Amino acid sequence: MLTEMHVENFALMENVSLNLHPGLTVFTGETGTGKSMLIDALGVLLGGRASTDFIRHGLEKARVEGVFEDLPANVNERLEEAGYPAEEGQLLLYREINANGKNACRVQGRTVPFTLYRSLCQGLVDIHGQMEHQSLFQAETHQGLLDAFGGEEHLQLLKHVNAQAHHYRALLNQENELVLSERDRVQREEMLRYQIGEITRVAPQAGEEEELHVEKKRLGNREKILNLTTELYANLYEGSQGQSIYDLLGGSRKIVQDLARFDDRLEDLIEPFETVYYAVEDLVERVRSYQENLEFEPGRLDQIEERLIQLQRLRKYGMTVEEVLVAKEEMVQELQRITHLQEELEQLQENKKRVLAEYTTRARELTQKRIQVAEKLERGLLEELFSLGLEKSRFEVHFTPVKEPRSGGAEEVEFYFSANLGEPPKPLVKVASGGEMARLMLALKSLLSKIESVGTFVFDEVDSGVGGRTIQKVGEKLAKIAESKQVFCITHSAPVAAFAEEHFGIVKEISGERTRTLVNHLDEAERIEELARMLGGSAEISRQHAEQLWHAQKK
Repeated sequence: MLTEMHVENFALMENVSLNLHPGLTVFTGETGTGKSMLIDALGVLLGGRASTDFIRHGLEKARVEGVFEDLPANVNERLEEAGYPAEEGQLLLYREINANGKNACRVQGRTVPFTLYRSLCQGLVDIHGQMEHQSLFQAETHQGLLDAFGGEEHLQLLKHVNAQAHHYRALLNQENELVLSERDRVQREEMLRYQIGEITRVAPQAGEEEELHVEKKRLGNREKILNLTTELYANLYEGSQGQSIYDLLGGSRKIVQDLARFDDRLEDLIEPFETVYYAVEDLVERVRSYQENLEFEPGRLDQIEERLIQLQRLRKYGMTVEEVLVAKEEMVQELQRITHLQEELEQLQENKKRVLAEYTTRARELTQKRIQVAEKLERGLLEELFSLGLEKSRFEVHFTPVKEPRSGGAEEVEFYFSANLGEPPKPLVKVASGGEMARLMLALKSLLSKIESVGTFVFDEVDSGVGGRTIQKVGEKLAKIAESKQVFCITHSAPVAAFAEEHFGIVKEISGERTRTLVNHLDEAERIEELARMLGGSAEISRQHAEQLWHAQKK
């Protein structure tokens, strides 16, 4: 349950701190004082939308803090798994909204990502707003309410059915993609075989094109290569005019050796001359080897030109030989897929049949469970509605079968209702008034409170559209729920407010040039004054009525 809540600079709430307790707590005040702000702030604390519009005008940030105790087991387990265990049985939540959009979320004083924050808040509070009972007019919400009433085991079965339905739809989509027309499949197969054959016939090799260009360049300059090689060899070894470099170096080497015999200082020149001499000797040998192995095969240049043209034709598959080879491999793999399409399709259809059988079995089981839950819901709601002044009402759950596997199971669920004796139940949208719908939602919440692990229920003007003696029954019902849950209720009804164990009054205050909303805890005298205000009429009569109402509920 929520034991503490602090709100700062949230809309008109400048600085509001609340100490909260078990049982029924009501919040009352004039229209426009800001009662809905508390619901908005609590929604933000629980991971709801944090708009910058919530920040008090002229300020940079707003914040909401809350302390929860006596946490549901599933919430405790989730906190343990996430690494944020309850400290001394408490959960501390913090949301900060900044005008620059950089909002902050903290759990147990530690900053966490918003998605994690929101997941950790699930299961703490059930908020029933003014518009929620209107959702009963939408048949698509009825299945969720029925399944929630079925409890955790029922919801796990629904989860399994949804998973099988999702799997089946995925397999069906894959099947539709595979089932191409036979003509399209054959045309694609023929095209792939032609393209693969074209590349295979040319048989390009990685790096081949670069090597061919190098060889082409050499063959195109063979005369120059022969002439230059001959000249180079002559310069190095044979000598065309006078002696060669090799001979001159040899002679110079002999001179240095002779000089060194007469002057020791020249001995350091012997080794460099010898190094140069033997290096030139090695060059001579390499040039000679290159010259002797020069071969220019007749017609080879034409062969290279033809091969380059063949490789050029493959450019439609890739700009380089490597890209062409990659494209070929991809085509081969696609051809294999197409070739084995029938085999793959048969396997897919087998899987689809298996998943459909599993879905059907589980969906039938879910249907039977829903029928049982619906019978229990019908009985329970009639009792609850009877206690809310709808003694002649009838409530039924109708099922409409759905043929195709889908999330939600094999049927659609819709609630039928009749408030008057002799009138057959019809869809809610056709027969229920606003007041009847509010009482029906309260009856549903009363039933759900008995099975839900959520510790705190919030009702925002659940008594809207309800009057007369029935409003007394609404108060009794809220008090009954509060015996096992912490219940907060925003109300305009004095009979409902009189049932509360705690009462907060919400007022607007103007200070200087600013307006702010205050939330004050009311003592007995202040509560009677507030009940009198809510009853209206002349001050004296309203006060007498308020005192009677107060003392009647306290007996």
